[in-house]
Amino acid sequence: MKIGIVVPFSWSYWGGVVEHSEHQAAALRRRGHDVKILMGNDPDGFFTRLLHPRTGRHGPLPDGIIAVGRSVVVPANGSLPNIVLSPRAVPRVRRALRDEQFDVIHCHEPMTPAICVAAISFAQCPIVVTHHAHGDLGWMGPALRFWGFLMDRVDARIAVSPLAAESAARWLPGDYRVIPNGVLIPEHADPADRDNTVVFIGRHDHRKGLPILLRAWPDIHAATGARLRVIGTDPLQYRLLNARMRVNEAGIDVLGIVPNEVRTHELERAKLLVTPALGGESFGLVLAEAFACATPSVASDIPGYAAVATPEAARLVPPNDPAALAAAVIDVLSDEPRRVEMGRAARAHALANYAWDDIARRIEETYDEVVG
Repeated sequence: MKIGIVVPFSWSYWGGVVEHSEHQAAALRRRGHDVKILMGNDPDGFFTRLLHPRTGRHGPLPDGIIAVGRSVVVPANGSLPNIVLSPRAVPRVRRALRDEQFDVIHCHEPMTPAICVAAISFAQCPIVVTHHAHGDLGWMGPALRFWGFLMDRVDARIAVSPLAAESAARWLPGDYRVIPNGVLIPEHADPADRDNTVVFIGRHDHRKGLPILLRAWPDIHAATGARLRVIGTDPLQYRLLNARMRVNEAGIDVLGIVPNEVRTHELERAKLLVTPALGGESFGLVLAEAFACATPSVASDIPGYAAVATPEAARLVPPNDPAALAAAVIDVLSDEPRRVEMGRAARAHALANYAWDDIARRIEETYDEVVG
C-alpha cells in the first residue's frame, strides 16, 4: 500500500507529533508499505533564525520526507508548535498528492492549516486522521467556521487517547477509535547499575513544568547527589529562564535537542524520569518512552500521565508543587531495590501496550477498512 502521512508541523523542530509520524512511517515500512511524509522544513540560515527563537535540526532531510514549506511559531494549547502557514505550501501539497498517487493519506491534527487542510481538500483517496491534542482547543471554533466542512471527507478518525477523543469530539462529533502513541522498545534494558542521573524531556513550554523541577532541584541534588539531564529544551531558553529564576544550577546538564538515539541512551542510563507537566497532555508519551527503557518515573498527577502510569512503575505527585516533587524523587532514589523493581514493571508495561510494531498493525487495519 502507498501511504502518505501528513503533518502540519516542521521536521526541523522536535515535537511529539513529528516524532510520532517518523516512527509510524518506519513501522509501516517494516510491514512492507511504501510511505512518504508531507511536512514542513526550515533549512538553517538567517531567515530561519529570524523566525525561530530556538535551535533545531537543520541537516539533510531523511529519505521519505517531502518538504512543502517553512514554519512559524504559533501559540496553541499551552505550547509553541512550529506550524506551516505559508500559502506556498498549498500548491506544493497538491502537486505532491498528484505525483505520488497515494492509496490512503493519514493526516495528524487534521484541522491545522495549511498542510493538513490542503491535503484533505485535494486528496483523491481515502483519508484517515489522528487527533493528538487535549484541552479546550478554542482555536477549533474559527477553524470549523472556515474549513470545518472538509471533515466530511474523512473516512476514519483516530485519537491517541480517550482524552484526545473527548477533546476532538467536542468540536467534531463522531466515532473515534483510540490507538495510542507507540514508542521504540530497546532490545535490552536493565534497570540496575544506572548512572546517578535523572532526566527531564520537554520543550521550554509553560505546560511542561520545567520551572517547577528547577525549584525542586536544589533539595533533590543536596539529598541524592544526582545530576539532572535536561533534554529537548533549547540551551538559550534555559539560560534565560534560569537568569530569571536564579536557582542553584549545581548538578544540571542541558543537552538541548538531541537525536532519538541520544535520548534513548540517556533514558537507558538514568535512574529516573521526572515529568512535572502542569496539564494539557493527552498522552504521557515521555513516560511510555522511559518505561520502554526500564526507567521509572515521577510525574505530575494529570489525566494524560495517569492514563499511562501504573502504581508499580511511577509515582504521581500534585502538579505545580515543587516540595512534593522533590520529596517523591528523593524517596525513589533513596530505595534502590524498589527503584529497580519499578523499572522492571515499567518495561513490562511498555512492551505490553506501546510497542510500535503492534501500533502499526492496528493503524494498518484502519487503512484496510477505508481502502476496502
